[in-house]
Amino acid sequence: MNSDSTSAKSSQSFSMEDFANALEQYDYDFAKGQKIRGTVIQIAPEGAYVDIGGKSPAFVPAREAALETVDNLAEVLPLNEEREFVIIREQNSDGQVTLSVRQMEIDKAWERVAEIADSGKSAQMRVTGVNKGGIMGEVEGLRGFIPRSHLQQRDNLESLVGQLLTATFLEVNPEQRKLVLSQRDAMRAVAMTKIGEGELITGKIVNIKPYGVFVDIGGVTGLLHIREVSNTHIEALTTLFKVGQEIKVVIKQIDEYKNRMSFSTRVLEEYPGEITEKLEQVMSTAEERWEKARQQLETESN
Repeated sequence: MNSDSTSAKSSQSFSMEDFANALEQYDYDFAKGQKIRGTVIQIAPEGAYVDIGGKSPAFVPAREAALETVDNLAEVLPLNEEREFVIIREQNSDGQVTLSVRQMEIDKAWERVAEIADSGKSAQMRVTGVNKGGIMGEVEGLRGFIPRSHLQQRDNLESLVGQLLTATFLEVNPEQRKLVLSQRDAMRAVAMTKIGEGELITGKIVNIKPYGVFVDIGGVTGLLHIREVSNTHIEALTTLFKVGQEIKVVIKQIDEYKNRMSFSTRVLEEYPGEITEKLEQVMSTAEERWEKARQQLETESN
């Protein structure tokens, strides 16, 4: 018997059954969380089938095909397209694994959100719902929440549904899938870019505490500390001010990192205690007083 006939018999002896058994014994080592490349080979109403080199095609449920809900699966997972997936369920009894594109996009979205938050920049949130604590919405495809206390508009929240709000991040927690934002802080940040230290500006008193007066200047609230009100001692701020009162203040300091600012009115006095005696007069001539005080400060510094 020659070598050719021996080879032919050897190849014939390896049947389809032998091939199937070999596949059964092969360890494909497909693990949950593993990223893998595959080619879309079939589109069905319930999802897509993907060739990943296993004994059975992998399956992508329709809800896992993209970050957002899709109407046409073939548009996001075209036939014969090779791309990366992540395994979200290991092999079943038929050797089929379940894949996802959505989970990969979610991870990328959390990375983008973390970068935006670290940079201190704002993001856009589309409002999708309301509850008693605030509003829910979508940011970079993720579900976010803005507490009522961090909204510019705190009443009739239902009217915000569908709107696009600018907000900054208060908490970004991928592990707990927690995303909390603040529209108020975003508005403060915008307002603070339009003003500078040393400016005289008109504001409205929104709160009075024993240690100082909180003054709102166009959406930004700063502190007029009791020591900065006058060059003399003040027993109680409520003897001078009331909530809702308009006053003129000089911006003493802006802390952009902490998103806060401090004010002063004592720099407007011509003598210690003048504000406690003639508050209205000081306020009505604040521009001239601050210009004079600023010139004096420049002269002293030179």
